Amino acid sequence: MAQGDNGSSKSSSVTPYEEALDALSSLITKRTRVGDVNMEERFNVLYKYLKMLDLEEAISNMKIIHVAGTKGKGSTCTFTESILRNCGFRTGLFTSPHLIDIRERFRLDGVEISEEKFLVYFWWCYDRLKENTDDNVPMPTFFHFLALLAFKIFAAEQVDVSIMEVGLGGKYDATNVVPTPIVCGITSLGYDHMEILGNTLGEIAGEKAGIFKHRIPAFTVPQPDEAMHVLREKASQLNVPLQVVTPLDAKLLNGSRLALGGEHQYINAGLAIALCSTWLKMNGHLEDSYLKHIQHTLPEKFIKGLTTASLQGRAQIVPDQFINDEIPNELVFFLDGAHSPESMEACARWFSLAIKDQDQILFHQKLDNSNFSNQVVKMHNGETVQKKSTQILLFNCMSERNPQLLLPHLMKTCADHGVYFKKALFVPGLSVYHKVGSHALPATDSDVDLSWQLTLQRVWENLMQGNKEGKSNNSAPEELNMEMSASNCEHSAVFSSLPLVLKWLRDTVQQNQSTRFQVLVTGSIHLIGDMLKLVKK
Repeated sequence: MAQGDNGSSKSSSVTPYEEALDALSSLITKRTRVGDVNMEERFNVLYKYLKMLDLEEAISNMKIIHVAGTKGKGSTCTFTESILRNCGFRTGLFTSPHLIDIRERFRLDGVEISEEKFLVYFWWCYDRLKENTDDNVPMPTFFHFLALLAFKIFAAEQVDVSIMEVGLGGKYDATNVVPTPIVCGITSLGYDHMEILGNTLGEIAGEKAGIFKHRIPAFTVPQPDEAMHVLREKASQLNVPLQVVTPLDAKLLNGSRLALGGEHQYINAGLAIALCSTWLKMNGHLEDSYLKHIQHTLPEKFIKGLTTASLQGRAQIVPDQFINDEIPNELVFFLDGAHSPESMEACARWFSLAIKDQDQILFHQKLDNSNFSNQVVKMHNGETVQKKSTQILLFNCMSERNPQLLLPHLMKTCADHGVYFKKALFVPGLSVYHKVGSHALPATDSDVDLSWQLTLQRVWENLMQGNKEGKSNNSAPEELNMEMSASNCEHSAVFSSLPLVLKWLRDTVQQNQSTRFQVLVTGSIHLIGDMLKLVKK
């Protein structure tokens, strides 16, 4: 099908990049993630692909940091990459999922791979696999291909360090073909992907510990006893020196703040410091004596790495450029891809503190010499009136998740901080799961199935009925006009598409100019990506 240079063989209306994405989309299996798939068999086929791509020796020579876990994998990998890049090393970072563009999954020196390089490496791998696969050994699945592509990119680009984030689980994850990483990390464990990884924390921990290799040092963060017991047991079986890392002490940042928001990021930062320190030591860049002091004083390059790291969709604040050109700072999106009960709590804590921070900053701006004065007050008959803030929830989650676990954690944690949502909005994502690339987005939303969103709405309404105090949001406008929604209840509404939600929010801001709207978008990393595509247009 494709030619080795850019694979171009279709009409000129499809760009070479879109053509590559179409080829990639063909690898997305239509079956569900579970079922009769033998994980071990599917994993073992990866070694045949490595042979086809002539990557075996390259991978064994790579200086890899391998990270698994339930929560905080992407953040830990991002901190780790940023620290080592600031220490002067050429870095490769492989993470998942992407939010807007598939190339986000492959970062070279902190920047997503260019379209030109992506196309060269993509077709190099795709064509060789296409030539050598058959009915017995079919083309790799979507994520398996992406992991193989990452190894090819980092080997060809001769990075000093490759930071590889596990996609799912550990033992049978495509990244686990790494024979001898330099160091391994396990982030916070919790209940997620239980349909694949097991129903207990012990079973889940066992899958994650599948990345441990004989005598290779590993680090983890404080874990529930059941999970920690399994991690220690697996480490012992492989003679792995496993150490538990404490969260980073904020004082060590010398007055600066972590680049990624939320208290839980100090746990991830502590793990990243341990991974980087060990990687540096194992490669002859740090003395043992220096390592002993790293808990009490952080090198300047570590601080810079931790305070400048960037990761979209995790505790990200995005003011709406469209509406804020006319009425500055009146519509702000707080985006976090939380999708497990524990990460929902962390997200709710971050949001609750972030909106208070924002309100305080705006209120304390000096009126006489500040561009922000009209964000803080309106003048009515000469009187100064402080703006009211209203919180809106925009939520979707995949149907494998249990909203009865997610939404109560979110609601309760926000309520504990005195934050109540005026309205919860439920909407299906734009993403089509069997396609990648923006040219694959659906053109119409007329036939969208809203049954899952209506289920989410019922869960929320039931929670609100059982939580009467949540009804009172004194700072909210009297009534919001929900004409565009498919289903409007007392505390929530269902919309058939994200563009409709965005239009409704912008219209509502125009109609309530004495109110600042703070919208928490959460529940699904896909929803975050779709929202960013729309808001950043």
